[in-house]
Order: sequence, then C-alpha cells, then structure tokens
Amino acid sequence: MSTTRSLAHPVRPPARAAGLPAVCLGAGIALGVLTNLLQGRLPWPWSQLANSGGVWSVFAFVAGALAAGRTDRLRTAAAAGALTEIGLVVGYYGYAEFGRDGMGSLVFPLLWIAMACVAGPLFGIAGAWWRRGSQPWRRYVALGAFGGLFGSEALHSWLTLGYAPQAAACAAVACGLPLLLGRTGKERAWSLAAMPVASFAAYLAVYGLLDQVSA
Repeated sequence: MSTTRSLAHPVRPPARAAGLPAVCLGAGIALGVLTNLLQGRLPWPWSQLANSGGVWSVFAFVAGALAAGRTDRLRTAAAAGALTEIGLVVGYYGYAEFGRDGMGSLVFPLLWIAMACVAGPLFGIAGAWWRRGSQPWRRYVALGAFGGLFGSEALHSWLTLGYAPQAAACAAVACGLPLLLGRTGKERAWSLAAMPVASFAAYLAVYGLLDQVSA
C-alpha cells in the first residue's frame, strides 16, 4: 500500500508549475527584444505595431491560454500573463538601452511596467476563459477582449495617426478573431458584439493615459 501511494504521488505537475514563471518571463524578454528589432525593420506605419501595448497583450492572452492547459486556477493564468508582459517591457527597453542608443527617460518603461501589471493578468485570465471557460459568457468576454486589442489599434491608427489602410487592416483582424476562434455561432455573435466595447475601453485606457503622460 505504501508503494502504491509513493508511485501515485504527483511529482511532475508541481515541478512543471514551478518552471512556468521562468518560462513566461524568459519568453516575454525574448519577444520584447524581437519587437524592438521589428520596429526598426517593418515599414511605417506597421512598425508601430511592433511595440504596441495592445499587441503585446496578445502574448499575455496566449500565455494564459497555455497555462490553462496545466491547471484550472485563474491565478496561474493571471501570473503567466503578467510575467509575459513584464518580460516584453524588460526585453524591449533592455535592448533599447544596450543594443541601440539608449532608452532615454525611465518614465515610459515604468509606465509600461505598471500597465503590464494590469493588462497582463486581465488578458492572461481572458486566455484561460477562452480555453477552459466553464460558463459561456466568459468565452464571449474573452474573445471580445482579444479582438478589442486590435480594435483599439484600429482606433489609434484612424483617430490619432490618420492611417486609414492600417486602421482597416486592424479592424479586419479585430472582427476576424472572434469569428475564427469562436466555437459556435452564438459564441461568435456575442463575442463580436463585445469587441467594439472592448476596443473603445482599451483605446481610452492605453492611449488616453499615454497622451496625458506625453503632454
């Protein structure tokens, strides 16, 4: 009987869970460096998407969805999203400091870290809700918020930058994500309906705050 308990004792799942923070943070740092490099290589105005906080939150969503495959606890998905976004900020500005001409003032890195601590957990949970949400409304909200990331970029490109083609492309992605990732027609419809609300909320939260800091 004691042998059976010993063999049945779960050893590998805790070990994997312990390594998850390091994986998320390391992946975020690598992606942050990559977005910095892409910003210098992608043509304008698409280069703006490389260091967009909205697009960065996509990685938090993915991290949360992947973490949900290991456990049902939302705090794990929230931590995965937060660490991924924090890693993105560290990687982006770290490369700017040591690989380019310097990151300049600490105001924006600290601002993005603060925003990562809010957006990272939110979109990490959204990713978990989309993958393993036990209630339909959670998947509606998750997909609506996911599409809203690109909806906010569409609003920024249209209202702030004045780039209609980029705005149209981002809007197409914003509409396409709920349609592509939804499981049923009802889920796609409700997620698509939630997307504009999430788009405006993200636009006001991210770019409204940035405008205030820049002023």
